[in-house]
Amino acid sequence: MKKVMILSGAGLSAESGIRTFRDHDGLWENHDVMKVCSTQGWIEDHQYVTRFYNDRRRDLELKEPNHAHKILAQLEHDYRGRVIHLTQNIDNLMEKAGAKDVIHLHGTLTDLRCESCTETFNVGYAPQEDNEHCPHCGNKRVRHNVVMFGEAAPEYRHIQEAIRHCTLFIAIGTSGTVIDIIPIAKEFKHSILIDPKRQETASKFDPKSYIDEYFEHFIQKKAGEAMDDMMSIIKEHMDN
Repeated sequence: MKKVMILSGAGLSAESGIRTFRDHDGLWENHDVMKVCSTQGWIEDHQYVTRFYNDRRRDLELKEPNHAHKILAQLEHDYRGRVIHLTQNIDNLMEKAGAKDVIHLHGTLTDLRCESCTETFNVGYAPQEDNEHCPHCGNKRVRHNVVMFGEAAPEYRHIQEAIRHCTLFIAIGTSGTVIDIIPIAKEFKHSILIDPKRQETASKFDPKSYIDEYFEHFIQKKAGEAMDDMMSIIKEHMDN
């Protein structure tokens, strides 16, 4: 059975007004990335990091899914059980668009996690309060449910699972900075890269100059603008 593996990144949600995770100056919403998204930053100032994620959560409440989110949610519905969508995004815009089976590789902004029992629980868009406690075990060692630099990302196990079971790979809105998409593309005969600009390969060991050279199809457009072209390729692949 033919299946589709999707790996999405910040470019997917950018058209909804959500700033990309890491700009070229190393900032995220004008904050030093290493201060708000690293274990060292968390150790140095819990309150600073908590306030940052409270602000991101409050901002997310006002954001709506864009055209690309809606098309990808419809794709999941049309090919139920045949689409594995792995996202690096911590927002819930795919779920707002109606998607049910998205795997968040880096966590979820609308959840908190207990550092004692490791269970997560939903808080929606509410801020984490000073007296927050885990509803599962009662412990007050509660934090944001976002994977930080310096700790493991357990959901990454789904990447290899998807590679084994899928026949078409789609990378959308990701430059390959955090998760290298070149080795993944090499595993597939059929692949699509969606990116408004050409991205140079980061490794000197890669014989090709640009990431898109490792993909069968390169749609050089923003996510929302690329949906018709993408769906045409998917339909031909899945129905042929």
